[in-house]
Amino acid sequence: MRMKGLSLTGTFVNTGAILAGSLIGISAGKFLPERIKTIAMQALGLSVVLIGLRMALSGKEPIVAIGCVLLGAITGELIKIEQGVEHIGVWLKARSGSDSSTFVQGFVSASILYLTGAMMIVGSIQDGTVGDASTLYIKSLLDGVASVALSSTLGVGVAFSALSVLLVQGSITLLSSKLLFMQNPAVLDAVIAAGGLLILGIGTNLLELTKIRIGNFLPALLYAIFWVVFTGN
Repeated sequence: MRMKGLSLTGTFVNTGAILAGSLIGISAGKFLPERIKTIAMQALGLSVVLIGLRMALSGKEPIVAIGCVLLGAITGELIKIEQGVEHIGVWLKARSGSDSSTFVQGFVSASILYLTGAMMIVGSIQDGTVGDASTLYIKSLLDGVASVALSSTLGVGVAFSALSVLLVQGSITLLSSKLLFMQNPAVLDAVIAAGGLLILGIGTNLLELTKIRIGNFLPALLYAIFWVVFTGN
């Protein structure tokens, strides 16, 4: 789709990759015994932890990332972001007629995982401003593979995270001309570090070490952007 120079090609491809990967994972999951699903979930959790750690440790200002995550968590808890996301998941589950006990977990975990990376920000702006969807094509490949693994254990809720990607990533693409400052290396560095801590939390949840309401941490990404924009650091 193109309108006045804007392109949503990358987002459409990304959405399709998540749906395709989810369908493959759901089909494969039906034939997997519970012990295989359990160890696959553990392997996936460890992998997500590794990704989160690498992102978080790549930041040049760890104190800033920690501060943003702390403020973001308090803000999100006060306005109950995760509860709102879960309500959307529950509504989608009811509308789809799914009886999956992990529908909401799959929807929330996959949505946050696919929308907290720098590739989403940079790729959306590139696609929206100059029609270059190459970054989002790479993201689509990664998200598609992740969807196979996630949906084989968490079920159909992962497929519905494609809606989150379509709406959020698509909106950033359409607003890209006003968001060029987000390609600033300092902004990306702050977002990557804070986003890494959020992804680390997702991995912790997948490993069932504890239950972290990761959705409530999302304002941390906004605080990271505001910090760089208003301080110039």
